[in-house]
Amino acid sequence: QVQLVESGGGLVQAGGSLRLSCIASGRPFGGAVMGWFRQAPGKERLFVAWITPGGAGTVYADSVKGRFTISRDNAKNTVYLQMNNLKPEDTAVYYCASERGDISIYHESRSYDLWGQGTQVTVSS
Repeated sequence: QVQLVESGGGLVQAGGSLRLSCIASGRPFGGAVMGWFRQAPGKERLFVAWITPGGAGTVYADSVKGRFTISRDNAKNTVYLQMNNLKPEDTAVYYCASERGDISIYHESRSYDLWGQGTQVTVSS
């Protein structure tokens, strides 16, 4: 079964940290760009970060730059999102995604065709 499964969300106070994980199965992982997106209630899904297949290249949304770090362990088929200095405006459902291969605009959701179910992150003030 081809799927992505996120974990690691939760409730944290402002200034705290969380690390999200996303485990991939049923599909080659090491050759794909992986991304993280988030969606707050009533709002569109927004780009957070993406990482190249080998892990050497990363790109971040301006809103999380310097606070979030995306990484991957291809031996474990897992991509991570380390989130530090969390703010109430980071509250959202966080989704990981695997690229579709024929569109290379990785800050846009249309570049991905496999999504996880999401994990809720809530930051209290």
